[in-house]
Amino acid sequence: MKFISWNVNGIRACVKKGFLDFFEQMDADFFCIQETKCQAGQVELALEGYEQYWNYAQKKGYSGTAIFTKHKPMTVHYGVGEDSSQEEGRIITLEYEHFYLVNVYTPNAQRDLARLPLRLQWEERLALYLQELDAKKPVVYCGDLNVAHEEIDIKNAKSNIGNSGFTYEERAKMTELLASGFVDTFRYQQPDATDHYTWWSYMNKVRERNIGWRIDYFIVSERLKEQIDVATIHPHIMGSDHCPIELQLRKGS
Repeated sequence: MKFISWNVNGIRACVKKGFLDFFEQMDADFFCIQETKCQAGQVELALEGYEQYWNYAQKKGYSGTAIFTKHKPMTVHYGVGEDSSQEEGRIITLEYEHFYLVNVYTPNAQRDLARLPLRLQWEERLALYLQELDAKKPVVYCGDLNVAHEEIDIKNAKSNIGNSGFTYEERAKMTELLASGFVDTFRYQQPDATDHYTWWSYMNKVRERNIGWRIDYFIVSERLKEQIDVATIHPHIMGSDHCPIELQLRKGS
């Protein structure tokens, strides 16, 4: 099974920058996007052979997630319980016979860290939710998680310590989640690889010089780790300030 995840930073803009070409090229079973920045009826994608599930933010031009899949799910769930995250369209969960797929766009703590307390509450709720799902069947969790977990995941680590997306608190939440029975698929395959990033600032020549952050992830239940075939990043695909990431899982024995 092939999974793709991509923060498109506005699906309408990304479509004009080659989104559909990449979509067709990948021929994925599951294609998850974040930061769609649209409302119902503002974009129509003719994706033959795919079911489409959208979670729109109430605020126009903001946040939002979607999953395009070749496989009809047993159930579809938007958000986590009854919290305010549903207003921002940040989570979609598809249930299948043998696993759950959870597509997430994690809130940013903001430059002045004003949203850090909310972000940490979000992480706690989401971790409980993922653990509840994992108790029933394995989980594939993906998206823009807005955190560079370790210093190896960011170009200029020392100068960014304490900044949004690289605070000790945010990184600790990722460590806690992984310790509870989950695996960062890219790091599982490439534990020491450097200079692999998924997001770059729009500042002049930053992407050209590969001054980036790895903040987009495929994380899976520990018992799926032996099925990881491919866990890779597509840094040369443009269309957004993020690039797509890919996971391929072999069928279990």
